[in-house]
Amino acid sequence: MDHVDIGDDAICSHFPKTKKENRNEGLEITGSLRVYTLLSPLPLRYHSEPLPKEERSVIEPLWRRRAKNNQRRRATNNIDNKTTWLRHTKRVSNEIQHIDIEYTEWVAEVKQRYRNAQLKAAVKVNSEKLLFNWLLGADLVLKKAEERWGEGIVEKLSKDLQTEFPGADGFTPRNLWLMKQWYLFYSQVADTIKLKQAVSVFEEYALNHQLALNQIGQTMVENEKLKQAVSVFPAPFGFIGWSHHITIIQQCKDIDEALFYVLKTIENNWSREGLKRAIKADIYHTQTPAPNNFATTLITPQSALLQEIVKANYDFSWAEVEHATYDELELEKALSNNITQMLLELGNGFAFMGRQREMVIAGKTRKIDLLFYHIRAHCYVVVELKAKPFEPEFVSKLNFYVSAVNNLIRQKEDNPTVGLLICSDMDETEVRWSFEGLQSPLSVATYSGIKITELLPTTEQIKQRIKNLKLELNRLEKL
Repeated sequence: MDHVDIGDDAICSHFPKTKKENRNEGLEITGSLRVYTLLSPLPLRYHSEPLPKEERSVIEPLWRRRAKNNQRRRATNNIDNKTTWLRHTKRVSNEIQHIDIEYTEWVAEVKQRYRNAQLKAAVKVNSEKLLFNWLLGADLVLKKAEERWGEGIVEKLSKDLQTEFPGADGFTPRNLWLMKQWYLFYSQVADTIKLKQAVSVFEEYALNHQLALNQIGQTMVENEKLKQAVSVFPAPFGFIGWSHHITIIQQCKDIDEALFYVLKTIENNWSREGLKRAIKADIYHTQTPAPNNFATTLITPQSALLQEIVKANYDFSWAEVEHATYDELELEKALSNNITQMLLELGNGFAFMGRQREMVIAGKTRKIDLLFYHIRAHCYVVVELKAKPFEPEFVSKLNFYVSAVNNLIRQKEDNPTVGLLICSDMDETEVRWSFEGLQSPLSVATYSGIKITELLPTTEQIKQRIKNLKLELNRLEKL
């Protein structure tokens, strides 16, 4: 039988099988040839006819053994390749992740830097504007402008400034008079000493609370009196707006009260409306620490800080309920509907964590009215609301919730949880006696100012009243 030698490691034979069967057995098909790869070197021959049975019995076992070995080798190579690929992918992924973390941290730093720059720029701009107003007010006082140039000098100055700076605001006659009033309020001989003392108090406050007070740029003035006016102007005034200053000097009786509200506005970041509410509540005269047991349950620094945080009374005049008789859920809903105002009323540093916060205790679901976290005090604050006067059993329930938060939510780095009960009224003696024997830091306060919707006129009623008023005016004009 004719044959052709092709190599030492295989034999080709015409062996009738389907292409699918050949592939399943690991055979390479070229036309009508079958290629066997053998374990040991054998002559490779081309056969034009099927192999005899005797040769097939010798070749097939060898081929099958070699085919299995090849299959195992390919599987091993695939695993090695896959392992190598996975290692490479993991290495690249780690590198990308490392880059991502570094980039994210860098971008966060850049963003914070920009925010700080914006804040500093805003404070600087506000400070410069306030210093301008202060100096203009000083000019009107020290130059005795009305005596020198006549009574209409303020109106003339207003017109000249608005003509020169048409796009600028704040040059109305009323605003110029307010600048003079502002300077006069703080620049009395006796009050100047108080103001200089207040500057040191502000700076000490800023140091204790890590506020970056931007120093106001030095203004070159030749007039010695104006130099004195600049030296009296407190840099911390730049942390609140012009409208806040006007509200303070118009509603405060003396410089001590005014400086108190300036400090509180900076500390609590009050809006103008928040400042008005505080002045209306007369917290300068009435603000006293809420009854609490902080001195006996907390270490001194934490106790002193929390004494500053809690109030004896909270003004909820921005919240509304539908009826004069309401329960705790209605009160809670009214407060949480405007959580921004609630946070402003609580004071600086409070973060809202949830309303009706569920906790499973001994298989029972318990719900906390309002849960906050105080950033400066590093502790959770449990707030329980009662739309009724204080009862001693309220403290027991609050103490239970404080213990639950300590055991279920509080982390190792957190300070002990504080409980705050806010009710419609209280007797301080009952409150203090109810604290005896308790180890949780607790405080009790009252609230006031809730608006009753049903007592307010509806839109239709207002329109009807306006209509009736117009009719009455027309009738009076005809008489």
